[in-house]
Amino acid sequence: MPTRACKIVLVLTLIFSISSAQAPPSSKPDLHALAALEPIDTHTHVAKGDPDQEAYRKDLNTERRDADAVLQASHGHAALCTSFDPFRFSDRDFAASAIRGIDEDFAKGAVAVKIWKNIGMELKDKNGRYVLADDPAFGAIYRDIEKHNRTLIAHQAEPDEAWQPPNPTGLDYPYYKENPFWYMYKKPNAPKKQQILDARDHLLAENPKLRVVGAHLGSMEDDLDGLGQRLDRYPNFAVDTAARVVHLVVLPSDRVRNFILKYQDRIVYGTDLGVSKEATPADVIKEWEEQYANDWRYFATQDKFQYDGHQTQGLGLPPAVLRKLYHANAMHWFPGIIASH
Repeated sequence: MPTRACKIVLVLTLIFSISSAQAPPSSKPDLHALAALEPIDTHTHVAKGDPDQEAYRKDLNTERRDADAVLQASHGHAALCTSFDPFRFSDRDFAASAIRGIDEDFAKGAVAVKIWKNIGMELKDKNGRYVLADDPAFGAIYRDIEKHNRTLIAHQAEPDEAWQPPNPTGLDYPYYKENPFWYMYKKPNAPKKQQILDARDHLLAENPKLRVVGAHLGSMEDDLDGLGQRLDRYPNFAVDTAARVVHLVVLPSDRVRNFILKYQDRIVYGTDLGVSKEATPADVIKEWEEQYANDWRYFATQDKFQYDGHQTQGLGLPPAVLRKLYHANAMHWFPGIIASH
């Protein structure tokens, strides 16, 4: 069985100062309005040193060292979401070893633990059976996270396209063209998406006091009705918006707005932005500013504009809801996230 390391990710407050010299004229007002909320981006990958954003690192401890370097350099503007290596799940001391590692990170201030899509979409047992997130091997780890009053981030499954025939006009077609490993349509023996989500739901039901944040709108970005049913059923469940706003902008604005208003306490802002070691600081600032400005325009205004090539109309969310989306919900679902400020 291959040994691979899960991704270590960071959750961040706004990491750059906004000045007239940095902010593009078109986005400067938006960024200043956003900054007033003390925004928290709960899903980034700034600690990754590998230019391939989906590449595994050879050693989880290397990722920890990289993440620690970012934390030290951030002066309190970053918090760690740690992880464990699920590919060791059949080891006799797997749970104890994983718990030891994450507890060490908790002691250093880590606010969450992440499980990634490789659970359910890649990890197999010795008999070739795919291992899902509700596997008993992970039970002790989940209980430990709950005991420490930390949060589990669950990136389980992918957009529907991963299980559908190729569609060159699909929102995620470029991603699967560049990352064919995660294109499950060509893996007929792999679990269906619903199986992976059912396992995630079982995890929620079995651990009702464990806070779980479903990354990427819980991989239910195209099924807001189904997502709403999960949020109704599991009060310990919330979702982040990372890399899925583009899925929202193609839906009717009034439908998305009503959804966010109804579940305004259960949605946290995230982007999935990353930093590769080849990127220049100027390029990184430009990319991040543009993403933040576009997202703010969608959530906060009623402008009609192009978002990533798609015509949409802003949601014009009330100030109190914007405050929850960008700050208060992160504080609730990730206790201690800015304790170092």
